[in-house]
Amino acid sequence: MPSSDRRSLGLASAAALVVANMIGAGVFTTSGFALGDLGDRRIVLAAWLVGGVVAMCGALSYGAFARRMPESGGEYTFLSRTVHPLAGFLAGWVSLLAGFTAPIAAAAHGLQAYLGAALPPDSLAIDGPWIGTAAIVAAGAMHGVRLREGVVLQNIAVGLKLALLAGFVAAGAALRPGALPDAGPQAGGFDLGAFAVTLVWISFSYSGWNAVVYIAGEVRDPERNLARSLWLATSVVTVLYLALNAVFVYSAPIGELAGKPEVGAIAAEAIGGAGLRTAVSGIVALALFTSISSMVMVGPRVYARMADDGVFPRALRFDGDVPSRAIFLQVALALGVLWISTLRELLGYIGFTLGISAAATVVALLFLRRREGAQRVPIPGHPFVPLLYVVVTATAAGFMAQREPTEAGLGLLTVAAGVPVYFWMRRRSVV
Repeated sequence: MPSSDRRSLGLASAAALVVANMIGAGVFTTSGFALGDLGDRRIVLAAWLVGGVVAMCGALSYGAFARRMPESGGEYTFLSRTVHPLAGFLAGWVSLLAGFTAPIAAAAHGLQAYLGAALPPDSLAIDGPWIGTAAIVAAGAMHGVRLREGVVLQNIAVGLKLALLAGFVAAGAALRPGALPDAGPQAGGFDLGAFAVTLVWISFSYSGWNAVVYIAGEVRDPERNLARSLWLATSVVTVLYLALNAVFVYSAPIGELAGKPEVGAIAAEAIGGAGLRTAVSGIVALALFTSISSMVMVGPRVYARMADDGVFPRALRFDGDVPSRAIFLQVALALGVLWISTLRELLGYIGFTLGISAAATVVALLFLRRREGAQRVPIPGHPFVPLLYVVVTATAAGFMAQREPTEAGLGLLTVAAGVPVYFWMRRRSVV
């Protein structure tokens, strides 16, 4: 257990961290891709609603796990303690690659798409993902030295982000154009497979709902604040996502939005012209930077915990009140993925891989409750809440594997690659 002086984050900071993780690249890009596949605004919004319900089920389940094990590390800690150290290591390995590195790169791609579109075509900043690169480096500098200053800056940015996004929703509701058809010309009825793949993409947009469990060892009064921060932040973000995406998809013809990553900017221009598009691009840029910042803060805590347990290099442990070297490693890996990937590839890969990891963790929670009893491991809405999360997540992942085998295959390969790494590190007794 961490020393009590490291528990410096209260409920507000913990909830702000979850909000910052959740509101990232996915909400500002996914609906464009979803409209391209589904062709119907109502179905896209239904997918966002289903995604919010599933995320809440996951948050309630993880909250139960966090009350039982209020330690940093997230899935790594949960699975190591309840299943086997190998299972925990694989979850931590997935966190390193698909949980934080790839999402940081995806948020940086989104930032590049929004800000790059506002620059002159011959600008050097859009000749490669230089804007995203600068954001990742800045986040690493902000969190790589001291905890308190980085948290204060992030809390301020998250509050500003929520206020600005709420203002955009209000403006969009008041100024949006007249009635538009719900379905585009390419819509051909409800396609369950396409809906499931959209849910996988949307699950990435909601994926930060579990962020606080990765730094549980730094949260004050964890038995009370961990679970509350999860469901409180998830509720706020779900309502905001539904409102934002209603404005996005009903503000312009489907043909102008379908397949486009900068769907928020396109919607803003349709509502209020180039001026509003510029303003919204700035809001989105702030939102994406706080997402990058929060993940650069949270992810290295998992690697530091694994280093403490001897399954990652010991150099990644805490150095003072922050794991500086783990943060610098995170920055380097995210930059590498940013320069070799595209946003759409990352959305499918991240959603699939994190989905199977989180579903495995909720299954482990159910076995823990069976072993230790309901009094020691209370789960809100048991058994329906955790089972709904597992069934929906696993079903969507199955459709994803069928329709997008490359991204799903990369996800499975990520998990499998961790097995030899685990045994190699254990054999070397990493120092």
